[in-house]
Parts: sequence; structure tokens; C-alpha cells
Amino acid sequence: MDTRIKLKVLGLTYSQVQKGAYALVLAEENGPRRIPVVIGVSEAQSIAISLEGIVPPRPITHDLFVSFSHGFGIRLREVCIYKFENGVFSSEMLFDDGTREIRIDARTSDAIAIALRTRSDIYVMQNIIDEAGFVYEENEGKEVVETEELPEEKSLSNCSRKELKERLEKAIASEAYEEAARIQDELNKRDNNL
Repeated sequence: MDTRIKLKVLGLTYSQVQKGAYALVLAEENGPRRIPVVIGVSEAQSIAISLEGIVPPRPITHDLFVSFSHGFGIRLREVCIYKFENGVFSSEMLFDDGTREIRIDARTSDAIAIALRTRSDIYVMQNIIDEAGFVYEENEGKEVVETEELPEEKSLSNCSRKELKERLEKAIASEAYEEAARIQDELNKRDNNL
């Protein structure tokens, strides 16, 4: 069986890759790699509510789902991001009711919104974090570079693969995850066109 890596949710940032979307930043629990997942506005709002510990006056959809499953004695054991294809992450949720286990396919954003509410573990397959993950290194005494200050002398489509990887490393080092996601998308497009 393939190795799985445990993840934690670092937070959300506005996505420059897709207008009107956000990037959910996931990180290895005990490692330097990060994975940005582009998600919609409503899912980002739901995740933000959970991360901030806000209790809305009426349950939103993810809260309703958790209440429903708990009401019937079903618990979410874990979420696993099992596939990355054409820039899209696919996840499955493992539920149990005490007598049987069931796996359900889900959008990664929904699965994580529910996992946060149930304090369930989140995993990613090793091959996916190897392909879509960014290595994050602490800036020990180095000045942090903002996204806008990254070199823009060439558009991404005009950069060589080597230049893209260098820009990706700079974006990650400066925690410019939106820029990193844009660069990773360009690399993924090139890989898919091969």
C-alpha cells in the first residue's frame, strides 16, 4: 500500500490562479512541504468559520452534515487526498458506525471543512505531495519578500522550466502561496501537455 502523509490546515489565502477563489494551504504535520488547494468562496468561508471557532447563529451546510451524521451514530474517521489530476485534488472520507466502514468520494474542500469540525485526521498520498507539494524552508534571519516583489521580467508562459522552479522556490520561501500556486499551475499545464 502507498505511504500516506498526515496533514494539518495552515490557513487560507486569496487565489491569484483563479479569480474569485481561495487557496487552502495544507502542510505536512512533521515536515516542510505545503500543498495549496484552490477552493471556492463558500467552502473557504466554511473553513474559515471552523478555523476561527465561530459558531454561526444557524448551522451552515457542513455543520448540518456533521450534526446529521452524529445523530445517526456515524463518525468521520479520516479524510485522504488520494488523487491529483489536471490540477484537481480528489479526496475520500472514511466513515464508520461501529459495525462497518464506508468510503465516500468528496471534493477536497468539503471533506476538509467537515474534518475540521469533527477533528478528524487528514492525509495525502505520498505520490501526490511529491508531485504537487512545495518544500518550505524557514527564513532564518532572511528578509521576507512579498509576492509583488518577486521578479516579473517574464510572464510565466515565457519562463523555462528551470526558471519556473527557481521562482517557485522564492515564492515558497517568502510564503507567497498564491504566487506559488500560479507557478505550480503553469508547471502542471506543461506536464499535462507532454
